[in-house]
Amino acid sequence: MTTVATPRTASPTGTPARPRTALDWRIRFGVLSLIWGFSFLLIKVGTDGYAPFQVTFGRLLFGTAVLVAAMAVKRERLPRGARTWGHLAVAALLLNALPFSLFAYSELTIPSTLAGICNATSPLWGMALSLVALSEDRPTRRRVAGLGIGFLGVLTVLGVWQGFHGLDATGTAMALLASLSYPVGWIYVRRTLAGTGASHLSMTGAQLLLATVQLALVTPLFTTLPSRFPVVPLLAIVALGALGTGLAIFLQYGIVAEVGPTTAQMVTYFIPVIATAAGVAILGESLAWSTPVGAVIVLAGAALTQAKPRR
Repeated sequence: MTTVATPRTASPTGTPARPRTALDWRIRFGVLSLIWGFSFLLIKVGTDGYAPFQVTFGRLLFGTAVLVAAMAVKRERLPRGARTWGHLAVAALLLNALPFSLFAYSELTIPSTLAGICNATSPLWGMALSLVALSEDRPTRRRVAGLGIGFLGVLTVLGVWQGFHGLDATGTAMALLASLSYPVGWIYVRRTLAGTGASHLSMTGAQLLLATVQLALVTPLFTTLPSRFPVVPLLAIVALGALGTGLAIFLQYGIVAEVGPTTAQMVTYFIPVIATAAGVAILGESLAWSTPVGAVIVLAGAALTQAKPRR
């Protein structure tokens, strides 16, 4: 998920300069969608052998290693200033440590498919919060309608007409709370870290580093060192961190810089589709008709909330 807004640079002619890369951004966009879509499957596999906090710590540790390596190659420096690092610590909690941990705990009791769909509610939470927290985001009829449609989709996924029968309320609530944490973090970042002068890669690397430190402090308090280290869950955690966090954020950093955040955030709409397909095909998770139907309604509502007002 997007963490810090990337400033667009301008060419001498005044038009936005788009960095040229060997690989077309559409291919990188597809790879990013696949990586994040499979992340929920990797969380499920990881929690089969390790405690949720251990899964999250490993995810952040390997993700941070990838970003630190990328910063070294690009000769990027960590941001400076105690105030900046203080704000980054809060952003690390809201955008990484808290939602990653909540998703890991949620998948102890709910399928990875449901966790992936809950993740798609982030734009809906963001729309609702921006109406209150960001005065420049004015409500429009289309966006309010999208919020209502998205809420209807969530109720469809949860099977409200059945009284949420067969649904683990705690696990689902954790997944939804994790999805809510992202837009809260984005709004905080937008209000406190805009215009710092540091690059997106530098800010995100520092943010992940702080989130890793936070989990390093919390994990020993709630877990014990494993007596054995199952290989498959361990490999899932390594992939979740190195690919699903480190490489994914680095890919998103490049896509945002090249085509802008509006296009880059469209990845949100592909994640639940891939997460559902992976959970059913690989993990053999069951899928009621209300889950994909509700997911489509959620995505339609989320798309409406992101629609820009006509000028």
